[in-house]
Amino acid sequence: MKLKRLFLLLTCFALASFNVSTLKGTYIFQGGTYNGKAEGAPKEYTLQRNYTDKGFTAYAYQKGMKTEKYEAGNYTLKADSCFETSTFSSQPTTMLGKTVRYNYKIKNNELILSGTLPTGMVVEEHWRKIK
Repeated sequence: MKLKRLFLLLTCFALASFNVSTLKGTYIFQGGTYNGKAEGAPKEYTLQRNYTDKGFTAYAYQKGMKTEKYEAGNYTLKADSCFETSTFSSQPTTMLGKTVRYNYKIKNNELILSGTLPTGMVVEEHWRKIK
């Protein structure tokens, strides 16, 4: 599973939406652009984020395998910005406890997150709300 690589890419979810106070709901990863290179969602497994009013938990689902929790954290929304702080990671990371700012927008039923990670990677991710 390419989970280790995707973890870095998915850390860019701050998650927020215009004119909303929460991202509460369940979202499925649809793909994104990383340093100008487009990448689709993985075909071997599904990445999902479950949002509460102030936090999120991220899971990887693969048929025939145990569901894996790979990330969790807190977020706050202010205007068009989402501030995300990672509080749990199943992979080694330097992001724990650090707050990252992302731009966000909601278009139809899609959450779009964009920004620059502390590593310098420029990201734009697309997540479809399913409930």
